[in-house]
Amino acid sequence: MGVAYSVGEVDHLYTFFVQWSPDMYTKSNKKKNQPHFLREKHQNRNIGKKNKVASKSNQLNNHAAKNWEIIKVKDPKRRLSLCSFDSETEEPEYHGIIGVAQPVLNDYSELLDHRHLLSLACHMPARTQGYPWHLAYSTAVHGSSLKTLYRNMAKFDSPVLLVIKDMQKKVFGAFSSDPFRVSKYCYGTGETFLFSFNPDFQAYKWTGENSYFVSGNFESLQIGGGGGEFGLWIDADLYHGSSFSCPTFHNAPLSTQKDFLIQDLEVWTVQN
Repeated sequence: MGVAYSVGEVDHLYTFFVQWSPDMYTKSNKKKNQPHFLREKHQNRNIGKKNKVASKSNQLNNHAAKNWEIIKVKDPKRRLSLCSFDSETEEPEYHGIIGVAQPVLNDYSELLDHRHLLSLACHMPARTQGYPWHLAYSTAVHGSSLKTLYRNMAKFDSPVLLVIKDMQKKVFGAFSSDPFRVSKYCYGTGETFLFSFNPDFQAYKWTGENSYFVSGNFESLQIGGGGGEFGLWIDADLYHGSSFSCPTFHNAPLSTQKDFLIQDLEVWTVQN
């Protein structure tokens, strides 16, 4: 049921509402009571402001699109990224290496330091990772004799790491999939490789052209060959050596001189 109010009562009610809610009953009414052409002008002005803001926003977005691009960062913990570099032209980053276990040496080395081990780790076969390395032979401990080196190798049946420092203070050597021994024929597998820190690290992997990995007799030890040249050759006294490019590894000479004199030599073997 509706309630009827007189004109005077309505005026009183309106005055009451204006006093208690002036914002609602004055500003809005002013806009509503404005002439049509003023309201239209005001609306057009607001529309113009909105269009200007939208235009500026589009300009900024277009500018950003031209000058910015999304760069995807590869996961640094991905194992493949650790060794995905050209070993003959680039040197790996040593910080933040994750996924490849650094070789752990059970004995003190005169030739290998932390930097050498990190570089070699990427090229070691997976079967050697996580196991300690034992010093099987050292000229500083056992003297300079290839026969003694062979004798110390006889009790091992695991890969070996040969490290040499020459009189020019250059460090280089070879990783052999098999321990060194006297043999009429070449032995080893494609895991065998040559390396050099001269001064940056370089690894020379098997090319597949031949299988002249390792051969040894009591007069010398040879690693890599073909065409009458050896990738690495050492005499019976472990004093004279030479290094030439060979088809087995397509290596550069490992030292600054193709013929060199040995200052120190170490052979390490993995124990699992």
